[in-house]
Amino acid sequence: MSDVLFDEVIPRFGTHCAKWDMMEPLYGVPARDGIAMWVADMDFRPPAVVQDAVRRMADHGIYGYYGDPGDYHAAIRWWMRERHGWRVEDEWIFTTHGLVNGTAMCVDAFTLPGDGVVLMTPVYHAFHRVIKAAGRHVAECPLALRDGRYEMDFDAWGARMTGREKMLVLCSPHNPGGRVWTPAELEGVADFCRRHDLILVSDEIHHDLLMPGHHHTPMALVDGVEDRLVMLSATTKTFNIAGSHVGNVIIADETLRGRFAARMAGLGISPNSFGIEMAMAAYSPEGAAWVDRLTAYLDGNRRLFDAAVNALPGVHSMPLEATYLAWVDFSGTGMAREEILRRVQEEARIAPNHGPTFGTGGEDFLRFNLAMPRSLVERACERLTEAFSDLQ
Repeated sequence: MSDVLFDEVIPRFGTHCAKWDMMEPLYGVPARDGIAMWVADMDFRPPAVVQDAVRRMADHGIYGYYGDPGDYHAAIRWWMRERHGWRVEDEWIFTTHGLVNGTAMCVDAFTLPGDGVVLMTPVYHAFHRVIKAAGRHVAECPLALRDGRYEMDFDAWGARMTGREKMLVLCSPHNPGGRVWTPAELEGVADFCRRHDLILVSDEIHHDLLMPGHHHTPMALVDGVEDRLVMLSATTKTFNIAGSHVGNVIIADETLRGRFAARMAGLGISPNSFGIEMAMAAYSPEGAAWVDRLTAYLDGNRRLFDAAVNALPGVHSMPLEATYLAWVDFSGTGMAREEILRRVQEEARIAPNHGPTFGTGGEDFLRFNLAMPRSLVERACERLTEAFSDLQ
């Protein structure tokens, strides 16, 4: 189903937009008619309630330090309770400059140089980057690909543990595979972390972006992990306000909370007032209604894209349960990676994310961002069909 709220094509070139302005320099896809399908932000405006909050700040005209987070914490508590059935307390909440920063802060607070950090690969590429930059070791635990869908393989992962690993970063829902982990799978993660004495950092930034029929379970609702759990959440992905750089690290355990608070204080981190105001506006009934319309629209884009891509011989789009990121397997074409990229980037003039950047298991894949007006998704489908027409 189309929706005029999301159908408008909003030009982003020349706005210092990473997704569109960096497409040609990084991918060689021409700005004049290329389609940017890589960076995970949306080509939609946020809900009107967020726009109104920014206008009120601009009208006031004084941009000082943010104080008194009570209303902000209340908005977070309301959203988590109403949308996810999770009760959060004020004192659990820390605000960071987005969740890449939040992840890096966790690595800094809870591990030491040389320690291992477990990632279930393929997984969000920024995790690899910040872990390695901090002088820690990425311990890759590849997800099992069964019948075109990712599953966890705890026995195989246990055999990889060396004792150097101190933390596991869970991506839930999963990026790039789009999986919504089941309660049983999350219980398995909790048990794995207990057996190997790992701090569990659960990045749940995509938890609102669910396809119809799927339900996300917050890791905080799984028993037996409370003393080692750090939750990451944000408004930024849900409401397309990533440039506000505001995210939340939520820690129920008092000991872990004290360790994290010490690092926050030592690094002098304080919140961005614009981001706080935008987040408060987003976590509201108006914001919730907007998200419901958004996910219905994204589901329409998903169905359109999957029908076109899965019609190409040897190409398979992983069933998308959450996120707006299509994870497409080209291995069945028998083509070399260079030839696939030539067809997608040069012939179809589309810039996707390259699978190997997500770690082991991503070698045969490309990731396509579907959070754009449907007319652009239709154009991308037509171009991909033409670029691989000789396979018909």
